[in-house]
Amino acid sequence: MSTAIKPSHIGRKISRIRELRGMKQETLAAELGISQQSVSSLEQSERVEDEKLEQVAKILGVTKEGIENFSEEAMVNYFNTFNEKVSSSNFGHHNTCTFNPLDKLMESVDENKKLYERLLEAEKEKVAYLERLLEKK
Repeated sequence: MSTAIKPSHIGRKISRIRELRGMKQETLAAELGISQQSVSSLEQSERVEDEKLEQVAKILGVTKEGIENFSEEAMVNYFNTFNEKVSSSNFGHHNTCTFNPLDKLMESVDENKKLYERLLEAEKEKVAYLERLLEKK
């Protein structure tokens, strides 16, 4: 059995990241200014020029190193760990709300109403003050 390390296939990594981003080959091709067939052959290439890899990385919203170091296994492990943390917190399956959101909404509406009424009263006082000043002149 061989213990040789499988070479990194950059094209497959680009393809997988593009798919995870929900981007079609046509979209990537348009952004790069090349044909869809060229993107297809790029994704079948084991190696990609650094300059082209930089362009692809920028369009995909990742770094060049992010593409080079991309690992499907690491991604799955990351999301499994994330899901374990979420399910063990209050954001998981045992959600309990200690207040009624509609009550909170109505409280804020009442507060806004009171603030508006105070503002209106202050404006009325200002107008009355200015009218008294005008009458004295």
